[in-house]
Amino acid sequence: MKLLVVLLFLVVGAKGTVYKRCQWARILKDHGMDGYHGISLANWVCLTKWESGWNTRAVNHNGDKSTDYGIFQINSRYWCTDGHTHSSNACHIKCSKLLTKNVGVAIKCAKRVARSQGVGAWVAWRAHCRNHDVSSYVKGCGL
Repeated sequence: MKLLVVLLFLVVGAKGTVYKRCQWARILKDHGMDGYHGISLANWVCLTKWESGWNTRAVNHNGDKSTDYGIFQINSRYWCTDGHTHSSNACHIKCSKLLTKNVGVAIKCAKRVARSQGVGAWVAWRAHCRNHDVSSYVKGCGL
């Protein structure tokens, strides 16, 4: 069983990416995130910096037994299914899809979260980005 867990981690980990700030900002912009649901590109970059360090493989286990997955730290209780948490699965995806370098899946789900709950759904945004000058997150990126 331990070997299976290690192999699963290696397979998922091998498909993930840790982005640089401007690289990630460009990807977000290319996916229509600049101004999406009234949220500036700088706020999206700030949010994901504090949620995951721009790491598509980020996983955080919560006290309520749910898990946050991927670069946006999408929660398994509401947005995706991981087979462990009773989930609403509002994004209609497996949580493992949020851990790959195919960030289009994560971005699509993040858009759904933003439409449903706004950017305030992300604790890291409320703690580190809200009411702060976030312009430095896109400064020098040529966007």
